Amino acid sequence: MPMIRVRSLAVALSAMLMTSTLAACSSGGDDSPKNVSAKTAALGTLTPGVIKVAVQPYAPYTTVQGGKIVGLDGDILAHVAKKLGLQVKPQVTDFAGMLAGVQSRRVDITIGGVAWSADRQKQGLFTDPPYYSPPAMAVRSGKTYKTVDDLKGLNLGTVEGYVWVKSIQSVPGAKLHAYPDATGVFDDLGAGRVDVGFLDPLIIIAAHKQRPELKIRTEYLTPPTAAEVKAKPAYQYFQPYQTGFYLPKQATKLEKAISAQIDAMYTDGEMANLVKNYGGDPEQFLKPAADVATARRGVDRPQSWTPPSIGQ
Repeated sequence: MPMIRVRSLAVALSAMLMTSTLAACSSGGDDSPKNVSAKTAALGTLTPGVIKVAVQPYAPYTTVQGGKIVGLDGDILAHVAKKLGLQVKPQVTDFAGMLAGVQSRRVDITIGGVAWSADRQKQGLFTDPPYYSPPAMAVRSGKTYKTVDDLKGLNLGTVEGYVWVKSIQSVPGAKLHAYPDATGVFDDLGAGRVDVGFLDPLIIIAAHKQRPELKIRTEYLTPPTAAEVKAKPAYQYFQPYQTGFYLPKQATKLEKAISAQIDAMYTDGEMANLVKNYGGDPEQFLKPAADVATARRGVDRPQSWTPPSIGQ
């Protein structure tokens, strides 16, 4: 999901088809759980006591196994749903279908590294960020790259359609290598045909564990300065982005309830534990950049809003 999750909006061409698919998946049978409390029913989900979730296979963020969502986002939602008395029912689609399912209210929510944007919030509701996605780089062992200047003249890889394509094309002298999926990035990185791969951080961490023969590791790029972004606007995608769970515009009660549970997970340490379970660094994933608050204040949050953060 870009993710942004960093993906091109070109995938939206399939949105209408995926909406009809979701509708078909939603129909048929009485899936209402028994003995739903009045408090849970008041959340306004499409089926009382059930939260219908559109996801796509994107391990280790979201994968459906045995009817359950497995991965970081899946674990976060499972914790929240238990607190709210909701039964999680996943519906598998692609990224365009995830957004379309929410915007047409065929599902209650979509999760999986979906990036907050001013355009997306016009058509749906975002929760408070369950985590922040840092600008991660897959690099070969023994190599170190810290800033955008370090990337000049290098062979840089990412997946076709990811917004990092735009960022890479703006790096002086850099050569873009775009692949259909992350596997191609890792293969060429291990073979030395690519110097740096830009992918979602947990994808890199998982590959490091699963394919040790590639001898890759994760580095985090120092975000470009405001002046650098002003000079080269595509550099904005080298900055951290805030993720969110995405809901229909009508789901105001549900969004507020989920956001409250997300905030509590920062406070009680649950969010940090889940991030660490997937190899992530809470210092990177759970502390917002300075522009997170300013981006949303006066847009879909009040001027007094403070993004959740560990260590507060």
